[in-house]
Amino acid sequence: MARWGLTIPLTGVPLAAHRELIEQLPDLGYTDAWSAETAGTDAFSPLLLASQWAPSLRLGTAIAPVYTRGPGLLAMSAATLAEAAPGRFVLGIGASSPVIVRNWNAAEFADPFGRSRDTLRFLRAALAGEKVSEEYKTFSVSKFRLERPPDPPPSIMLAALRPGMLRLAAKEADGAITNWLAPTDVPKIREVIGEDVELVARIFVCPTEDADAARGLGRMLISSYLTVPVYAKFHDWLGRGDALAPMHEAWAAGDRQRANTVIPDEVVDDLVVHGSPDECRERVQSYVDNGLDTPVISVLPTGGDPFDHVRGLAPRR
Repeated sequence: MARWGLTIPLTGVPLAAHRELIEQLPDLGYTDAWSAETAGTDAFSPLLLASQWAPSLRLGTAIAPVYTRGPGLLAMSAATLAEAAPGRFVLGIGASSPVIVRNWNAAEFADPFGRSRDTLRFLRAALAGEKVSEEYKTFSVSKFRLERPPDPPPSIMLAALRPGMLRLAAKEADGAITNWLAPTDVPKIREVIGEDVELVARIFVCPTEDADAARGLGRMLISSYLTVPVYAKFHDWLGRGDALAPMHEAWAAGDRQRANTVIPDEVVDDLVVHGSPDECRERVQSYVDNGLDTPVISVLPTGGDPFDHVRGLAPRR
């Protein structure tokens, strides 16, 4: 099945005001709605609303951090949504970042690979209705059992960027979730996870023909995200280390303005889709043509009507 996803909620649009658009998504050709969790809405509430507004959509978190909820609470959150959308919910989990985990949520950010692995294993057992008593490497759980285990349990996907986490996703999860990559990067991810593992990626789309404006916004996002160590290492692995080195040097020196300006146009154009709606749609399709299973469009603000953008970016049928 060809998938075409949308990130919800849209920037600047109140949650309740999404109903009309979300009800239309299946008829527009969208198959999925995915949420994120940083400092806006939580990952689950927008999907709970969508589960009632558009009962055919597949719903996913991309991602719910493994540190900011305790293991039991994360299982309960997932089970609640899986009950509301039986067979249509994908729990995407990941390590997130030290800023979100430590600075904003007062939690320790230690051994992200181990914590992700242990949380994945705990959730697999807990969401199957098992009583879990286990000494994991990064935490322990004693006699936890969900009172309302979902039937069926949700799929669990893992946020992964580099080979270690990608291999874990391929081996133990139901798919891998990534972002901040170009269409030409997809085959390198595929080399690690294989052909039979579902690959989901959030794709940042700025539907405007004002290239300068799109690149300006793209540079701000790139300098904010790709200076995070895990993303810096990801792009070193993908081969952009030299191109991004001036950005990292300026950022480390505290010169945020220069960090933005030294990002090459070609890097912005690789990582942020922009142009007319038709050009953007074709560019998103190129990710699929290179091996991506599920593109999840994240519509960047342009000053236009975001609902019109969503309609304009719908797949051709």
